[in-house]
Amino acid sequence: MTGFRGRLTRDDAVVLRVQKLGESDRIVTMLTRRHGRIRAVAKGVRRTSSRFGARLEPFGHIDVQWIEGRSLHVVSQVEGVDLYGKRFLEDYPRYTAASAIAETAERLTPMEHEPSLRLFLLTVGALRTLAAREHTVSLVLDAYLLRAAAIAGWAPALRECAVCGTKGAHRAFSVPAGGCVCADCRPPGAARPAPATLALMSALASGDWATADASEPGPRNEASGLVAAHLQWHLERGLRSLPLVDRSVARTAAPDLDRTLDPTGKDRA
Repeated sequence: MTGFRGRLTRDDAVVLRVQKLGESDRIVTMLTRRHGRIRAVAKGVRRTSSRFGARLEPFGHIDVQWIEGRSLHVVSQVEGVDLYGKRFLEDYPRYTAASAIAETAERLTPMEHEPSLRLFLLTVGALRTLAAREHTVSLVLDAYLLRAAAIAGWAPALRECAVCGTKGAHRAFSVPAGGCVCADCRPPGAARPAPATLALMSALASGDWATADASEPGPRNEASGLVAAHLQWHLERGLRSLPLVDRSVARTAAPDLDRTLDPTGKDRA
């Protein structure tokens, strides 16, 4: 109806994806703190005179207000909290890792307007850590993928058998079975990763950054393969961004990714 104006809503959000719409508009996909994943039209943002076009680029943490619509909302105001994407533009490894993080967050929120506070906090924390350039890209990404899988209910078994629940450090890992498996439950085709690989995966899942940062390239590469295979098995199709990620960045000091998310899902920052 002409003149219809929906309710105004405000929240903070992380921009996951943008798509062109017409000659000057964009559709912006955002994961918000309280309203889950939403899509909204940002009118005129592709014009050079746009007041807030630069604030609606991918990976930015923003304070956004929108007018609620029947199918798509309309962005009415936006302020940048921290526009992480600007720091990734000339850093291919971090840009591609951020792309994989954003794609994962979108895939794990299939229903719009379904709140996921823990995933929002985890996503913002991972992008903040990438932007700080204080941690190896592959470790940040794999920690995010493992914890995002856990939020979705798909945490791999790493300290017990995924089939029978027997506690212990089991040597085999089966993606279809859900993680580590004991000798009695090991299905055909199960991988046999190095003990250091499973130790690294446990460290990333639990936030033991001292152990993760001290890991060697071999276990890191093997862990990355297992983490990606585990998550994509549950998603039932691949993440398009993952094959593009450059995992060759040298090791650096570890920041505290956990400062943004505690086990209760409360923001400690």
